[in-house]
Amino acid sequence: MTLKLGLSATVSEKVTPEMTASAVGSGLVPVFSTPELARLIEQAAVAALDGALDDGQTTVGTNLNFDHLAATPVGMTVSATATLQAIDGRKLVFEIAAQDDIEPVAKGTHTRFMVNSAKFVAKAEKKAALVKK
Repeated sequence: MTLKLGLSATVSEKVTPEMTASAVGSGLVPVFSTPELARLIEQAAVAALDGALDDGQTTVGTNLNFDHLAATPVGMTVSATATLQAIDGRKLVFEIAAQDDIEPVAKGTHTRFMVNSAKFVAKAEKKAALVKK
């Protein structure tokens, strides 16, 4: 494992009509939605950890705390950056920021926990089996 403070990644996407608040049901306006921004932020955090975790390990998001600062219209590109700021056992805290072609659109933090992939999935499958009975 090569986990260390300062690991960082940026992911970018061009805003499409399918990513707007009116399309995803999070509002009535045709601008980049907050749920899509959250997805992009999580993708940046996952990308920052690429190659830094042990085999069989992954991370799961447990907290996302950010301010959505400005609207981004369809056709602009949004870039989200996640930088690892704290490591506390299995808990990883990222500073996040997002920018469109003109201005900052988000800032905040994102927390992820390291888990054993197989054990995590097995626990979820066991839970699903309770519903199928």
